[in-house]
Amino acid sequence: MKRISIKAMPELGIRGSLEAIDADLKDVQERREQLIKGTRDAVMLCSKSIIALHRGEMEAAKKDMEGAKAMLDEFRASAQEDLKKYVSVAEQELVEAYALKSVMEGSAIPSMDELKVSGPAYLTGLLDCVGEIKRLVYDSMRAGKGRSAESLFAVMEEIYGAIYPFAVYDNVVAGLRKKLDVARMLIEDVRAAVTEESRRKALIESVGRLEDGMKG
Repeated sequence: MKRISIKAMPELGIRGSLEAIDADLKDVQERREQLIKGTRDAVMLCSKSIIALHRGEMEAAKKDMEGAKAMLDEFRASAQEDLKKYVSVAEQELVEAYALKSVMEGSAIPSMDELKVSGPAYLTGLLDCVGEIKRLVYDSMRAGKGRSAESLFAVMEEIYGAIYPFAVYDNVVAGLRKKLDVARMLIEDVRAAVTEESRRKALIESVGRLEDGMKG
């Protein structure tokens, strides 16, 4: 059987399509590389802001958070619809930082729309904040601020309780179930510590009253 050489084949009419596909894929690749680097920088700023918050450096933390937020506002234009997943981790970190700052200031946590983040990133970012609040609880306990520790613990429970119903969406929100499980374990750890501290304080107060009674 005689074989037909490629050179002898008629024009297939695919050149224009292939050139268009090549241009589209180059654009996607360039935007992807830009997003990977850029969102990494945004995540680093969020991490720095969280460290600054725990140190009490509120202004430095605010500056880093605002910088990360501005970067993400710019990156979303590059992400468009096809690469939205590449900004999700940075959005999650941004939510965590802003939520922690709000808890420390005793103010309302910014909404999803205020932060301009996706729903999944908002949920997972709030759950990650539970771990940071745990640190605040222990810091308060070490400083002898029992009431503050109890109030912070209540915030941990409130966040977890509010997000728990969303566990039914675990198949469409990556990592949600795992983060819920981690948050629950953190809450149980803190509950045990807060309860023990309350008992210790109650015992000390009881002994003090007994000593005062004996002196009287």
